[in-house]
Amino acid sequence: MKIFCVGRNYAEHAKELQNEVPDAPVIFMKPSTALLSENKDFYYPNFTKDLHYECELVLRICKNGRAVSEKFARNYYDAITVGIDFTARDLQQYQKEKGLPWEIAKAFDQSAVLGKWKAITDEDKNKPFQFSLNKNGVKVQNGQTENLLFSFEKIISYISQFFTLNMGDIIYTGTPKGVGPVEIGDQLVAELFNEELLNFSIK
Repeated sequence: MKIFCVGRNYAEHAKELQNEVPDAPVIFMKPSTALLSENKDFYYPNFTKDLHYECELVLRICKNGRAVSEKFARNYYDAITVGIDFTARDLQQYQKEKGLPWEIAKAFDQSAVLGKWKAITDEDKNKPFQFSLNKNGVKVQNGQTENLLFSFEKIISYISQFFTLNMGDIIYTGTPKGVGPVEIGDQLVAELFNEELLNFSIK
């Protein structure tokens, strides 16, 4: 199982981090040890003092494929959920300033939190998806797929040009604006169309 992630896929999020808006999907990966599911508690790592949440829609790949045409890419995912891509922002900034890779800031253990899967039909794929994140009961992020820079189909097609897709792979599709820090004791709740799919604590 591979975990693909898309960076800067909402223009407003790129702007809030003072990053350029990309002209192609920005792809990075996380190892399977990054996955945290079933609403288990997340334990704040001791190597960062500036840990940020990034709520995203996550796709589940349902068939194997390589060099998938964009017009057929909708056939390659069958479920969706919400997830959190955690970022150690201080580590990321340090690595960037040194011109070094920043996997240690993005791909550490339990940095990919995953909600409960929701099966979707072909009809569902024709509609926009709306999702949100609440921190301690306050809405901090709200996203709509209409605002994606690169559609689900574009992302799947693009990734498959470089990596073979396998059943069970997952894709974090990018976060909207509103990212911010978490602290021990925080409660994060993410919803898709007002249905709660993720609810966990920071310990």
